[in-house]
Amino acid sequence: MALEKIKKKYSVAFELTNDNPLYTGHGCYMVGSFNNWSAEGYFVGSLPVPGEKLHFTLPDVEGGHLEFKLMREGSWQKCEVDKQGRLHDGYSVQVPAIGSFPLHTNRWRDEFAHSTASPQVHVLDEAFYFPSLGKQRQVWIYLPSDYATSDQYYPVIYMHDGQHLFDEALAPGRKGPVEWQVDETIDEAQEKAIVVAIAHGADVSDRFNTYLMDPYADIHAPKGKEYLQDIVQVLKPYVDLHFRTKPKRESTAMVGSSLGGLLTLYAGLMYPDVFGSLGVFSPSLWIGHHLNSLLAQRTLEERHAIQGQSYFFYAGEKELRKKDGKMQDSMVSDMLAFVQNFVTDFHSDIQVDIDPMGKHGALYWQKSFRRFYAWWHRKTL
Repeated sequence: MALEKIKKKYSVAFELTNDNPLYTGHGCYMVGSFNNWSAEGYFVGSLPVPGEKLHFTLPDVEGGHLEFKLMREGSWQKCEVDKQGRLHDGYSVQVPAIGSFPLHTNRWRDEFAHSTASPQVHVLDEAFYFPSLGKQRQVWIYLPSDYATSDQYYPVIYMHDGQHLFDEALAPGRKGPVEWQVDETIDEAQEKAIVVAIAHGADVSDRFNTYLMDPYADIHAPKGKEYLQDIVQVLKPYVDLHFRTKPKRESTAMVGSSLGGLLTLYAGLMYPDVFGSLGVFSPSLWIGHHLNSLLAQRTLEERHAIQGQSYFFYAGEKELRKKDGKMQDSMVSDMLAFVQNFVTDFHSDIQVDIDPMGKHGALYWQKSFRRFYAWWHRKTL
């Protein structure tokens, strides 16, 4: 039996400067790829008084790309942030590193309001009923800042995983509470839109059950088809009735990531007369067993409708997919293979967006949503 190769490990030196006198003496912790982002963290020492420096070493680090963030007292609610109170991308060091890596701490998450949602985000219904799905889901709606003072009608984006779109307070994640900043993106844009965001289920199995179209693992009777049906036949008519929307397909989009990205792709193919633009982020294409048969079954009228749609496909070069129970194979290659066949067969308008440093997570979908929205401006608004 072959012996497993022992990976060489290194020590990485750091030099930390504290620019905020309010937190002198507070315990400072590091979390990152070295400890699988566990909030328990690695204690690096107490924050020094301004003008002094804290020198410390992180031991036993494998060679390669080290990513990390700083927090006080082992709490994501006390994580280091930028001057606006937003979680930043974090730090990265190539290991082995030469010399001491400089760190400058200033602002912390608990200095700012717990919620990061803009005033334009409202709860549409805490328990909107999806009859075919047989579930209640919280639904949020983002209304442009001039909605109450104008008579303007707006295009609409329907989005999955609503907890992660607007508010860090609702968006727990492996690398901290990162939200997509959908509201900030549209707040800053010249052209506005309404966003309808649907919460996912309370646990992982519920989310899988709702977003899958085909049986997978322990999910034998998924409800993705019913969920999409309820969006099209129940939620969208309700939104169009109660808000000033542009209801036609050229002004209606859907965006989702991972399983939600795959589900968004299915929504576009199943309802090409409803959704004119689809944002398909990091789609779990290896689970889409019936995509090809679904495409083959489209009627001539549906094929013409699909040809009139616009698709924005995003993936990161560092995203991996599961194969034989292990994380391997690039999601980009899966996506490009599907896109090539899709373009050949349907000639739809397609934009491919690949981030060379992109990984699977909200931080990268946050950035890709900004690019999607700028693209959607040009295509639709």
